[in-house]
Amino acid sequence: MNRLEIETALKKELDKERFRHTLGVMYTAASLSMAHGGNMEKALLAGLLHDCAKCMPNDKKLQLCIKYNIEVSKTEQKSPFLLHAKLGAYFAKEKYGVDDPEILHAIKVHTTGVPRMNLLDKIIYVADYMEPNRDKAPNLAKVRDLAFQNLDGTMLVILEDSLSYLKESPNEIDPLTAKTYEYFKASASGETR
Repeated sequence: MNRLEIETALKKELDKERFRHTLGVMYTAASLSMAHGGNMEKALLAGLLHDCAKCMPNDKKLQLCIKYNIEVSKTEQKSPFLLHAKLGAYFAKEKYGVDDPEILHAIKVHTTGVPRMNLLDKIIYVADYMEPNRDKAPNLAKVRDLAFQNLDGTMLVILEDSLSYLKESPNEIDPLTAKTYEYFKASASGETR
């Protein structure tokens, strides 16, 4: 399927707000890709598909992950809404015909992050947080300004805000998010290569 066909299919599958968010992420990812010398077509496609598995009940996400042999962590068992990223990568490949491993990886890690994220991973993670329809995230103006200058610095700000939010919420913090934060924190202080 080409991008336009995928967009048409997603418009039918996602609820109105999620589809609006998806388009916001797609275009924000393209802008960030242009600003940072990335592949704009990959950014558009990853942004378009990043939430393709979001609008299904959490119990169904869990069932499908088991059915398709997608690894489910203890945290994901307790908070199955997190599974939309892994399941989305699976759907992107199997349902929408995307075979680019970089696009699939960016979709897979867009909620928790992962240490040593590549450029496209960071673009999708950041675009998901700051797309124009978002208005409640802390430090949004700072993130939007910084994102076009320094993606690693932006990742650190977003991860700090996310961890702070999660500490106050009843949801368990995914260990991968904490590891990703520690990676970007160490990177900012020059402790990683």
